[in-house]
Amino acid sequence: MTGSRRFARLALLRLQVELLTFFRTPDQLFFTFLLPVLFVVVFSTIFSGDIQGPPGEPAVPFPQYFVPGMIASGIVSVTFANLATGIAIEQHEGLLRRLAATPLPRSAYFAGKVALAFVTSVLIVIVILAIGVAAFGVSLPREPAKWAVFAAVLFLGAGSCSLLGIAYTRIIRSAGSAPAVVQPPYLVLQFISGVFLQYSVVPGWLQAVASVFPLKWMAQALRSVFLPDWIGRDDYGSWQTGTALLVLAAWFAGAAVLARLSFRWSRGQG
Repeated sequence: MTGSRRFARLALLRLQVELLTFFRTPDQLFFTFLLPVLFVVVFSTIFSGDIQGPPGEPAVPFPQYFVPGMIASGIVSVTFANLATGIAIEQHEGLLRRLAATPLPRSAYFAGKVALAFVTSVLIVIVILAIGVAAFGVSLPREPAKWAVFAAVLFLGAGSCSLLGIAYTRIIRSAGSAPAVVQPPYLVLQFISGVFLQYSVVPGWLQAVASVFPLKWMAQALRSVFLPDWIGRDDYGSWQTGTALLVLAAWFAGAAVLARLSFRWSRGQG
């Protein structure tokens, strides 16, 4: 078996282990899938009115605006938050040291983790879209170009946030502190990136902070797929879809470098 075929086989086997572990952990399943669904149901029910447009433009139901932002948030949750927490726990509990003594290449371990993040990202997108369409009448785009943007955001967003999660483990000092270190910045970014409310109502200085991170650009690009242009002008000045994809691509490359430089297989290393 060639080196590439062996790596692919081991990465696939590691993905199977990760999937089995993930789906056999009820509390992780709940917070990964059911919590975003609860957010979609609760917020779409509470804010059930329409966003009024300029004269001549049809109003937009709030769920149509909210669901794309929740998809972006769900992707960050199953990539950055889950990977940072899970890998940090495995680091500090000694699993990675034990894996280092096996024939499994370290690259195959990370490939399995990132592949798990992509699989769960696709699943969370399907679940949120299904709830939005079935329960709240969210309209799906019909243009192939918009679905191409959707796929690009999914790939770049999931990839960059997965690598950021791996890099972020460097500042987690114990297994018990992992959720407390990971969740606060993620929750704050949800609010200042306009996930739960219209981005235009976020104060300008918080918008400037949000624009540094991927979540804001993911939500903006996904909204460009589901919403009319006048929403983009009101909230962002314009959708800036090309800029959003470039920012996500830059984060993908930068996060890969950060993960390579900052990650430690064992926290006993310097």
